Amino acid sequence: MKIKVSISMEESTLKEVQEHIAESIFRSQSHFIESATKKYLKEVKNG
Repeated sequence: MKIKVSISMEESTLKEVQEHIAESIFRSQSHFIESATKKYLKEVKNG
């Protein structure tokens, strides 16, 4: 189940995210943020 959340970030960071989404496999900002979060959590867990 997906839960809606709200985040704040620097405008320049958001612009970079949007540029990356336009050139990649990500469907949306939510997809990008979720994927990045999962990758980060996996890296932290694995040391």
